[in-house]
Amino acid sequence: MMQAITAPMADLRGRTAFITGGANGIGLGIARALVRAGANVVIADIRQSALAAAKADLAADQQVETVELDVTDRAAFARAADAAEARFGKIHILVGNAGVGVMGPVLEARFDDWDWGMGVNLGGVINGLVTILPRIKAHGEGGQIVTTSSQSALLPINYSAIYTAAKAAVLGISEAICGELAAENIGVSAFMPGPVQSNIAHSGELRPAEYREDSGYREREEELEKRPVSPLWMSADEVGERVLAGIRANDLYILTHPEFAPGMQSRFDAIMASMPQETVNQARAREIGFLLSNPAFDEQLARRTAKETVAN
Repeated sequence: MMQAITAPMADLRGRTAFITGGANGIGLGIARALVRAGANVVIADIRQSALAAAKADLAADQQVETVELDVTDRAAFARAADAAEARFGKIHILVGNAGVGVMGPVLEARFDDWDWGMGVNLGGVINGLVTILPRIKAHGEGGQIVTTSSQSALLPINYSAIYTAAKAAVLGISEAICGELAAENIGVSAFMPGPVQSNIAHSGELRPAEYREDSGYREREEELEKRPVSPLWMSADEVGERVLAGIRANDLYILTHPEFAPGMQSRFDAIMASMPQETVNQARAREIGFLLSNPAFDEQLARRTAKETVAN
């Protein structure tokens, strides 16, 4: 049985959040929401100019610290965590948000495209967990892990193999660790946004030199940079408020766009329709019972159902 926890970060006043990729777009929207809620925020980003602009934008020097960080650099991650603790004492919330949009036909993908996309989108989350999660456990005050996955993890589309691979892995990690961390009073939220007004189309500008030579996507990235951001995409501030609500409620899943529901349902239905229509081998079921369910799903469903009942 999973140990249920209510909401370790329901009150964010005086708590400290460490946000990777926090200097613009989704990350900055989350930072704004957390600052308004009374939290201290450490914004980590790879661009110093963006960090300076974000700090000026937030205009809350008493609550905000910035650190330059490439999330694929593990030693730098440790130094950034040290700097966060030096400023605010403890880290309570880790938002693994840094990401790059590596998109294109799988037949054109090269090792540099896979290595860079997986290194940032998945490796950055892993590096954050290994570096910061033990620090959250050590202070014993509880915490929250927020991983930025994507709707792509639930509704994969063509030309997104690298991006989807990383984001689906991030979702799976979140679901797998939720029960483990409940005993430590640490909640877990998998954040799966749809299209948001951000700079992700300019990810190619951040591609390191070592991942440019053997790439099949460089021309596509240059073209993508010219694509305008639709005003119909969700604003970063609205997304930030949704993440804030998810942290306060300790929601396992934080979703943003109801427009994706029919496509998601079609995927789930297709999976279930592919299940062998055979009689369950009860002896085998007993032998592998530990693999057949995750209490985190039951608890999430029960809490969402209870919330809807109260609302009605």
